[in-house]
Amino acid sequence: MLHVLYLVHDVSDPAVRRRVQMLKAGGAGVTLAGFRRTTSPVAEIEGIEPVDLGATRDGRFAQRLGAVAKAAMSIGAKLGAMRTPDLIIARNLEMLALARRANGALGTNVPIVYECLDIHRLVLRDDFVGRTLRGAERHLARDVKLLVTSSPAFIANYFEPFGQIVAPVELLENKYFETAPVAAVHSFEDDSPASPPWRIGWFGALRCRRSLELLAEFTRRQAGRFEVVLRGRPALSEFPDFHGFVEAEPWLSFGGPYRNPEDMAAIYGQVHFSWAIDFFEAGQNSEWLLPNRLYEGCRFGAVPISMAGTETGRFLKRQDIGVLLSEATPEGIEAMLGRMDQDRYRGLKSRVLARNPRTWSYDRSDCAAFVEKLRGLAAMRSNFATTEAAA
Repeated sequence: MLHVLYLVHDVSDPAVRRRVQMLKAGGAGVTLAGFRRTTSPVAEIEGIEPVDLGATRDGRFAQRLGAVAKAAMSIGAKLGAMRTPDLIIARNLEMLALARRANGALGTNVPIVYECLDIHRLVLRDDFVGRTLRGAERHLARDVKLLVTSSPAFIANYFEPFGQIVAPVELLENKYFETAPVAAVHSFEDDSPASPPWRIGWFGALRCRRSLELLAEFTRRQAGRFEVVLRGRPALSEFPDFHGFVEAEPWLSFGGPYRNPEDMAAIYGQVHFSWAIDFFEAGQNSEWLLPNRLYEGCRFGAVPISMAGTETGRFLKRQDIGVLLSEATPEGIEAMLGRMDQDRYRGLKSRVLARNPRTWSYDRSDCAAFVEKLRGLAAMRSNFATTEAAA
């Protein structure tokens, strides 16, 4: 069995759990190690007790650098009891540094896979900080064997023009993961009534203050015809008072966190539309990403709302589905949604449901194919080491 050491920046991130699920479903054994954003260590992820590297804080880059430096000194002792890995996956730049340190501390030289699912605004700065971070990434990634990323726009707008990575690229989209073979979703006639109040679901990592304010203003203008349901983990560092703001808005509600995949059908079944817009890093990462909520919402028949001109918008245009806004204003939303009626909604939803479900989902066969690719990388290193020893 392939044994993967998975180094992550936040073991409590639901996306980490999904990747662990995929690796295990594909036939890999996993040791999980990383930092956390919780007060106490995380006890268990998919039956695995994570190796705790300490706490970090969202948005505190200097603090994270200090935590990485501290972890680099102790990672050998932290991982000393684990089985020697066949391969290391490093999620994000700081974990790439620790992956190289782990190889040295464990006395191994196993292949490293660099998983980068967001392009942080700091690495895009055209100043000393940006140039230093890009240089550090190029140096740390100089001999990685595979780059895993989630959007072709990350490659076209960052990795290729800046010359960051020379390794092959694996495009692993942020699709919904289901253990059974992907099948057609239920028909829209069985869902909640196609009538007002129209509900927009904004689920996942809630970090975009502009989206929150925009949706609040739109729903006030509509005076009850539209409601917004928020679920997930709000980045409280990005909002002056997230909970107070939502509570003061008559047509916004926050339902707290949810479990993925266990709760996905239920929460998307309660809404008509899915908010697939993010202005958090406008002009950069926000325009290039293909978010989890895009795939999850479409998998369960929610009509996606996105901005034209973004990677998500271009994706939806190719699929001929969804609602594309030309401008990020309350008036822009009203122009596209304000006159929504049953016939138009049913037409929008039927187009979503008509797409091949595999557009939105991965199943065990996809997981097995990914793990087989990783196994090939590990085998190449093993064969090379054997050849060297024989020589």
